[in-house]
Amino acid sequence: MEDSVVKIRKALVGGIAALAVTTTFAACGEAPSESGTDTSTSDSSEDTDASTDAAPTTDFLPCIVSDAGGFDDKSFNQLSYQGVEQAADELGAEFTAVESNSENDYGPNLESLVSEGCDVIVTVGFALAAATKESAAANPDIEYVLIDDAADGGEDGQTFDGQADQPNIKPLLYNTAQAAFLAGYTAADYSTTGKVGTYGGLPFPTVTVFMDGFRQGVEYYNSEKGTEVEVIGWDGEDGSFTGGFEANQTATTTAAQLLDQGVDVILPVGGPIYQGALTAIADSGEDVALIGVDADFYETDPNTQDVVLTSILKNMQVSTYEAVLAAGNDAFDPAPYVGTLENGGVGIAPFHDFESKVNPELQAELDTITAGIVDGSIPVTSYLDE
Repeated sequence: MEDSVVKIRKALVGGIAALAVTTTFAACGEAPSESGTDTSTSDSSEDTDASTDAAPTTDFLPCIVSDAGGFDDKSFNQLSYQGVEQAADELGAEFTAVESNSENDYGPNLESLVSEGCDVIVTVGFALAAATKESAAANPDIEYVLIDDAADGGEDGQTFDGQADQPNIKPLLYNTAQAAFLAGYTAADYSTTGKVGTYGGLPFPTVTVFMDGFRQGVEYYNSEKGTEVEVIGWDGEDGSFTGGFEANQTATTTAAQLLDQGVDVILPVGGPIYQGALTAIADSGEDVALIGVDADFYETDPNTQDVVLTSILKNMQVSTYEAVLAAGNDAFDPAPYVGTLENGGVGIAPFHDFESKVNPELQAELDTITAGIVDGSIPVTSYLDE
């Protein structure tokens, strides 16, 4: 596994201005590396190269393992990586990052990090949940941060009783249905065809939670405005899925099928699969807007800037940074974190180039809806309600 491990020496840096809730990032390389072994394709590597000569000031070693999307997915793997990087900066520590090519890599990659002597290991995505729980049980002296799974024995994070099974696992969860509700309302208001669409990678709760919130936001718009905007691709139980999270022809075909039905706003949920929507939009020649997920696509992928209406944000960099920093300061807390609109763990990105294209009254309406979601007067349901 030596080739898949990248150890990065970081110098202590001052300030954490980048921790604003609407954190933005520079674009990172091209599509994820085929080899899955080199994190240097991300812009974070520029900082790495500049600081590799600086000696660490602590023996504390934070580590991170990606899912199959890789650290330059312009989405949740990238955000989590940057959170670990930022915590390592502040702690004056090295950190070790390992990318996974497939689910077969999860167990071996965790074993490699254990052998590296990692003090805290961040595992990115519900797909790593089983391997994380197994590793945590076998290594009770190592602290784990598991993203997007409750780690409490439920299948794919669907059940959540408030505490992980293993006391050395801290789950990081995000109620993105709340932010997606705002995006759905926005999509319905922007659409001129009266049809908006969404598709996902696989029908896991951490994917469908976006689609659920999006659909609820459209339904709320219809109830408030007396309209009949239709959601294509997700009916609350069944929908359009690519069968994986790769930016492949299936992703393009799935997006194209939605556009063929008159959709003029599209929400792809599943890391790199949004690239299929970009291709389908370009091929269609139609005026179609894209909604990003996890990161602000306008910032992470300039190729989207002419089509991205907004993005549904999971502010994973912040929560990952805080969890790793706490571990480095001997203050690891296994209590689950759930990001919400109220605590800034989720949100929606600015309209950027679409600012002049949306309804001038839309932002004020979204602010009112946000307040209603926070105070409970506007209900949003998701798998995290329990």
